[in-house]
Parts: sequence; C-alpha cells; structure tokens
Amino acid sequence: MKPIDLSEFDFKAPAPKTVDDLKTLDEVDKQELLMSGVDVSDQSVSGSFMQIDHGAVHCQSKRAGLELMDIKAALAKYDGLKDYYWTLLDPDKDEFTRATADNLHGGYFIRTEKGAKITEPVQSCLFIKGDMVGQNIHNIVIVEEDSELHILTGCSVAHGSKGAAHMGVSEFFVKKNAKLTFTMIHNWAENSVVRPRTAGVVDEGGVFQNNYVLLKPVKDLQSYPTITLAGKGSVARFNSVMVAPPGSHVDSGTRIILAAPDTRGESIARTITTGGTIIARGHIVGDSVPARGHLECKGLILGGGLIHAIPELEATKDGVELSHEAAVGKIAQEEIEYLMARGLDEEEATSTIVRGFLNVDIMGLPEKLRKVIEETIDETGKDMF
Repeated sequence: MKPIDLSEFDFKAPAPKTVDDLKTLDEVDKQELLMSGVDVSDQSVSGSFMQIDHGAVHCQSKRAGLELMDIKAALAKYDGLKDYYWTLLDPDKDEFTRATADNLHGGYFIRTEKGAKITEPVQSCLFIKGDMVGQNIHNIVIVEEDSELHILTGCSVAHGSKGAAHMGVSEFFVKKNAKLTFTMIHNWAENSVVRPRTAGVVDEGGVFQNNYVLLKPVKDLQSYPTITLAGKGSVARFNSVMVAPPGSHVDSGTRIILAAPDTRGESIARTITTGGTIIARGHIVGDSVPARGHLECKGLILGGGLIHAIPELEATKDGVELSHEAAVGKIAQEEIEYLMARGLDEEEATSTIVRGFLNVDIMGLPEKLRKVIEETIDETGKDMF
C-alpha cells in the first residue's frame, strides 16, 4: 500500500451542533450506525456518547457510578489527566499519533467508581459524516478497583462518503479486581483509511476482554493494540472476526505482555478474504512465571486474496507456557456436499459454513447486537457468492 497522505483530508472543519436526542438523526445515518452495532433507540444502555466529524454532539451517563465525558471536558476538569493522558502511548510514535496530539477533535473519557457494577453497556459512536474529513480521537477508559464495565463502540462513515481518515488513540486502565469488556464494531467504506493506536494496563486480578468485528470494506486499516498484564492473576482475552473483500487492506493484530505471575493471555482471530489482503499478527511476551499465553489464527480464502498470519511467541523466563495455532485454507468440499445432501444448495451450504466460522457467540455480546452482527454476516455471505 502507498503511504497515507493526511493532507488529502480536512482536519479543520467546524464541529457540528449538539444532538440532544440521538433518535432525531437522519434515518440513513441511523442505519449506518446500526451496522456498526449502535442502536440509537436502545434504552437499555448505561450511557451514550457520539462524536460526529470534529466534535462531540451527545454525551450522557444514565447510571450512578459511571462518569462519561467528552475528553476535552475531562482534560479541563482534571488538570490534564496527568496520570493517564498519553502515559501508555508516545505521541511521537508516528505521524498519526502526532496528528492527534497536535489537533485533538474529541473522544470519550469513561470512568467507573470503585465497586460499581455497570451491567448495561456504554454505547459510543465515532462517526464521520463529511466527505474527505480527517478525525483525530483520543479515548481514556478507567475501570476502578472492584468495578465492572462493558463499552460498545461503533465506528462508521456516512453512506456514500467519498473518503475519510480516522485516527483513534485509546488508553485503558483496568484496576485491581476490575473487569472491562470492550467491543468494537468497524463499519467503514472502500475509501476509508483507519489508524487506531491502543494500549492498556491491567492490575492485579483484573480482566480485559476485547472483541473486534470488521465485516465491511475498508481501504487501509492498521491496528495493533498492546495490553500489559501488570498485576498478579490478571487476564487478557482478544476475539476478532474480520472479512476483507476486494480492495481492502487490513493489517490487524494484538500484543499481550505477561508481566506478572499467574497471568493469562489469549488471542483468537477468524479471518476471511474474498479478494482483499489480511495481515493477521499476534504477539505474546512472557516476562514472568508462572504465566500462560495462547494465539490462534484461522483464515479462509474465498475467491482470491491474501492472508498472511504472523504469530510470535517471546519468552524471557524459564517456565513460561506459550502456544500458537495458525491455519489458512479453503472450505472443505466434503463439508459443502454434506450440507447439500441435506437439502441446501451450494450457496446456502457455503454461507452456513461461513456463518459458523465467523461465530461471535464466544464474545458475550448483548442479544440484540449479536443478531445484528449475524444478519450482517449473512449479508456478507451472500455478497461473497
């Protein structure tokens, strides 16, 4: 892929007006958001945040024990968030982090109170509505000791967008015996370039569960979150499903650093290319004992394309237990014939196998969201054949 030229995008357009009620959004936009897992009519959420282009247009917490703010407001309220802001990532890491540090458009600040169990998800959306708009986002999430939180983030562009660039910096802090489930649904377009930059730290007994879904075309996406298990007994789990149609270039991976005793890390990826390119990376570093880590990447090539699986295991201590499993191939003809013998035609049989391969049941998603994703997978299967 040729280098991204950020000068092609508008990073200085004025911020849009606030939106008091997300249900008043345009119906076409609401449908795009739904395909990224955000249902603006859903009342069973603990809070809602929405960013359109260069400004936060909606921010509301609905539960005690949950603080939800625009990142700019949080920086002003908490004296720059010195203990958190840019502490896990270097603003000079690359041109994309520097662009965000120099010209911040927004993002969310989410923090739970100690001991708070926020059972309903916080729903957030990072939306690009204008043509050739560049968006610089910085998110900070703090899950305080003994608390629990689920964030559902949808990233999307407006229907018919001529082009968009999204730079998303995220820093996660999971404190002692806390749990964060972070689910991200990407619904980009053929002309979108996307550069998330993510890092997190998990303290003693903490759990970080990350779910990632990419089923729609994207021109160029590069993502490689790093989670450090810094406290004894902490856990990190990554689950991802990705589809790359023709014209899509997806370079996605995860890194887990086992930096304390009794830590566990797991990364499971399911990838399909129907003509696009997927580079599936995984890296587990064992720096303490006892510690266990496992990488799993399985890919299907349907109708051309490229899948490049790069699993890396790095152990620096005697007794670290690390393993990986990587496989790339095609759908077995006998599986198709088995289903056809039971009444399905070839397209239905193949779609059924694809749906099973891209199984999202292990993600622990809300029922309504799971159904939306399954419908999208069904549509994806039809497009493939």
